Amino acid sequence: MTEVMFHLRVADRVGYACRLLRKAYAQQAQVVVCAPPATLAALDTLLWVSDPTGFIPHVRLAPDARAPERLADTPIWLVEHAEQAPTHDVLLNLGDELVAGFEAFARVIEIVPQDEDAAQAARRRWKHYADRGYVLKHHEARA
Repeated sequence: MTEVMFHLRVADRVGYACRLLRKAYAQQAQVVVCAPPATLAALDTLLWVSDPTGFIPHVRLAPDARAPERLADTPIWLVEHAEQAPTHDVLLNLGDELVAGFEAFARVIEIVPQDEDAAQAARRRWKHYADRGYVLKHHEARA
């Protein structure tokens, strides 16, 4: 069954995600990042410029695109819809809505910023997961 981890009170959702993706890449994990288009664009840019000596291979797909088979081994996928990506290891949600198809992943990581609207949305997602018996954990982000 999918394990769900909430990272709470994150000051910078995109910057925090970038750090998590660096760790995941170092551990050879494959990660699918789901987010709204503006968040994906910001993360895509940050992955290119945040560390000039430590590029993280990633693919950003357009909303209606499917993953090209030749890129299936790419470790990081930036998508609006989880089903676009060819891997189902780790799902990183940078949005405020439940990701359709999350149950196909071994792990889900929910990044929750400090604002109250995002916290309310996260509580709804937590309840959804809990009501269905998923293993839930949480982590308070450091400032």
